[in-house]
Amino acid sequence: MEKILIVGCSKTMDDICIGCSRCLVGFNRKQGAFEAYQGKDVELIGLLGCGDCPGQGVVVRLAQFKLWNAPMEEKPTAIHVAPCIVQHCPHKDTLIKKIEAKAGVPVVEGTHPYLPADIFA
Repeated sequence: MEKILIVGCSKTMDDICIGCSRCLVGFNRKQGAFEAYQGKDVELIGLLGCGDCPGQGVVVRLAQFKLWNAPMEEKPTAIHVAPCIVQHCPHKDTLIKKIEAKAGVPVVEGTHPYLPADIFA
């Protein structure tokens, strides 16, 4: 079974993205980057903030996630990096490199496809 962890921007997750609902809806509908899981047994096991700018805490947060979930023997088989980082974060490249270097699982850039084309439309 695939076990997915989503990493998003801490500031966006706390202040802008209401309940990270777009990532969750995209996962549940298997749309956007989650289309790769069509027909597969897959679970979302967590949403994790990056640890704030400039992402210095992302590796520590991943380690904490691993320790926190160890008693349940839950660990991700893939990490998806949310659009709040992929499309808007000035530290994106550094963050993704850190995640890829330490995670030991595939890192996918993207989650949901529900980005507004024009905020005032």
